[in-house]
Amino acid sequence: MPSHGRIRPCSSINDALRLAERRRVFNVDGLCRLAAESVGRSLDDIVDLAKLAEGGFNRTFLITMHGDFQMVARIPYPIMVPKYYAIASEVATMALLRSSGLPIPEVYGYSPTSDNAAGTEYIFMEFVQGTKLSDVWLNLGEREISSVLRQLAQLESKMMSIAFPAGGSLYYAEDLKKVAGEAGIPLEDARFCVGPDTRLPLWYGRRSQLDVDRGPYKSAEATLARAAHKERTYLERFGQPLLPFERVRREGYQYQEQPPSDHIENLDRYLLIALSLVPRNPALRHFCIRHPDLHPSNIIVSTSPDSKWQVVGLLDWQHAPILPPFLLAGVPQRLQNYDDPISQAMTRPSLPENLEDLDKAEQIREKELYHRRLVHYHYVKSTEKYNELHYAALTDPAGVLRRRLFHHASEPWEGETLALKVALMDATANWEALTGGGAPCPVAFDAEDVRETKKLDGVQSGADEVMEALRNMIGYGPEGWVPTKRYEEVMTRSKQLKEGALAAAESAKERAEMATHWPLDDMDEEKYM
Repeated sequence: MPSHGRIRPCSSINDALRLAERRRVFNVDGLCRLAAESVGRSLDDIVDLAKLAEGGFNRTFLITMHGDFQMVARIPYPIMVPKYYAIASEVATMALLRSSGLPIPEVYGYSPTSDNAAGTEYIFMEFVQGTKLSDVWLNLGEREISSVLRQLAQLESKMMSIAFPAGGSLYYAEDLKKVAGEAGIPLEDARFCVGPDTRLPLWYGRRSQLDVDRGPYKSAEATLARAAHKERTYLERFGQPLLPFERVRREGYQYQEQPPSDHIENLDRYLLIALSLVPRNPALRHFCIRHPDLHPSNIIVSTSPDSKWQVVGLLDWQHAPILPPFLLAGVPQRLQNYDDPISQAMTRPSLPENLEDLDKAEQIREKELYHRRLVHYHYVKSTEKYNELHYAALTDPAGVLRRRLFHHASEPWEGETLALKVALMDATANWEALTGGGAPCPVAFDAEDVRETKKLDGVQSGADEVMEALRNMIGYGPEGWVPTKRYEEVMTRSKQLKEGALAAAESAKERAEMATHWPLDDMDEEKYM
């Protein structure tokens, strides 16, 4: 059977480990036979199997059959967790949202276990004809950008209007019974239920071994507390002194390992205030669903007969949570431009009047900035007009701080408690605005502790800027990913940069510390799992 595919990208850091994490041995003929059977065809009908993509957690194939019928097969990497829950939940999420009128691919078949002819978990789904928004995004004018973002706001409004009886993740009741022994909290459509939350921070590394409550959550208060309890339990069982995972941030701690007890202390502080973080507006407390990563590459568009771009597919629903809107709100990462004062003020963007007088490089920078501002502006404006619930959560004055607290108390500890501690200090300083008054804040910090913590936060912000400059100079993406064809070039640049930095070191001690903690070298990640 013919097959082909693009070469996977490489990682400039721990490439051998990244490759091992994504190595998956499976029965190709078995997968193809199961795929054909899922659409009432036979193995002989398949004429081609082509690799479509290497994602963060899955490998995706395009299967072509006689008659030009095409479908997608997706299998998870070994590193994907929680495997059964994540696959079963994604399938049910896609089915429910598709039945609600959203442009979601049809699922033809799936298996959340590897006990099948393919020897792997899989999802077979419809191949959505169209173009990834990421492939055309930079070439769209303001009218087209506005149109696409209006459609996205309308689709988000439709999905967020679906009411759920509890928080967590969505499942078919029969799938959840097989692994959990019970069906979770049922929806009106009894085929579906809400069960354990599949968000990655709850299961990352050895956290998957913990017997902790990951949902379903029966209240917003429970939602705020459960993930922090998970991380506290992890630290009690597996915690050990660690240097920050981000090596560029280690100098701020004089290269000294940080004790997990510091983070436990701040988790306990968070749990003291968690129940007070629920907003008083009842509309922001009920449970709803939203796409977990509304990235332009997960949005499929197609041109209509009148040449307008239409959103025809929303892909990648893995790890989608059901949470209150005050926790789900936010401009998607790849659509936001919060660091820019024009976007912060929601001023309508415009190009500089002297654009033609600028040199070519400056013109390119101004056009890129204009595009980012346009996207941010029209996303928020469209949300204001078409998604009242999300806009209310988005513009809640205390919303950003609530989400910061929840996020930092939920995420895996990697040798630093600084982000959570700073958020807690901000909470104590803005307690009345955060909670609406009433009971006094049960958490207090010494003035000297606040001063030293904010000072360290400034140092680490500078370190983050250094890391961003390194990324731009060397040319690699998130988690060190680079296209295969640029791998040797990127590694050469990294080596040259390190040699230059070592040569400029002012002492043997500084040189040794720099060599040991160089942020682009391979490292042992095991103890951070």
